[in-house]
Amino acid sequence: MGSETTYKDAGVDIDAGNRAVALMKDAVAETHGPSVLAGVGAFGGLFSLEACAEMTAPVLAASTDGVGTKVRLATRYNRLGGIGQDLVNHCIDDILVQGAAPLFFLDYVASSKLEPEQIAAIVSGMAKACKASNCALLGGETAEMPGVYADGEVDVVGTIVGAVDRHRVIDGTRISVGDVVLGLPSASPHTNGYSLIRHILKDVDLESYDEELGAVPLDLLLEPHRSYFNLVNGFMETGVDIRGMVHITGGGFIENPPRVLSDEVAMHIDRSGWEIPPLFKWIQAKGDVSDAEMHRVFNMGIGMLVVVPSEDVNRAIASTGWPVHIVGEIRERAGEPVTFSPAL
Repeated sequence: MGSETTYKDAGVDIDAGNRAVALMKDAVAETHGPSVLAGVGAFGGLFSLEACAEMTAPVLAASTDGVGTKVRLATRYNRLGGIGQDLVNHCIDDILVQGAAPLFFLDYVASSKLEPEQIAAIVSGMAKACKASNCALLGGETAEMPGVYADGEVDVVGTIVGAVDRHRVIDGTRISVGDVVLGLPSASPHTNGYSLIRHILKDVDLESYDEELGAVPLDLLLEPHRSYFNLVNGFMETGVDIRGMVHITGGGFIENPPRVLSDEVAMHIDRSGWEIPPLFKWIQAKGDVSDAEMHRVFNMGIGMLVVVPSEDVNRAIASTGWPVHIVGEIRERAGEPVTFSPAL
């Protein structure tokens, strides 16, 4: 009689999955406070909403996203530690623009062959980002799916749930002519534009110091997405009236600002208001990419736009140790929802 067929023969290693959970368990547990009633190992996460008890009309805010093809770059060079931070921080910023604070995060990590150390590096990065923003990493799924995912590839997706008091929801409806647009600096291309980056740089040595760039390209490209949660909280705590926020993600400066603007107003961006980081100039020169395409694909060094009344500008700038740039103003709409000077 022949040997029995096992799940491992079909490409799924249950023991490797258990090892991955063991490696990440402590990092995940560090994000759990008293609100977490059931976490790692439970069929479903349980989170107490007592944290919302002080709100008069609590509203849940939720978002699901991935990290795009940045994960392919990280996988190729076996530098996956920052990808988990990318994912969490991207999701945090997506609900932050509506004034919401994160409550908990759920992740999905899948590959054709499960490598425990690789998965643990990603999830540990998620835990690090969650802990920095007082967000519980409540649970998730690690899937080994041979035949669905290509060999050597990893897919990473996350869902965040946060809360905001209804009267504190920020939706852009109060944005008025004369308001000022502040720009908060990004740390890298964050999680957008990496298909174009990989296309342009496919024959470039990314691991060696580049004289023109003044850095090792891979170090800059894999710098994690920045969370603006604590910085924006600082604005709010000092009484800054935030009337609208824009997370500069896919679509860049062209497609994201209109998402918070009424039909009566337009956002004018002064491109001289900040210095574009060398990495973006280097990518543009390597690929011969137009200014218009760069501003449509990348954040160009500004990861979040914050619209405030002019009288609150100095208070906002003084409330943080981060550089905050004055990058534009709100005008009466006479054509396109977003205009630029110099023009693109």
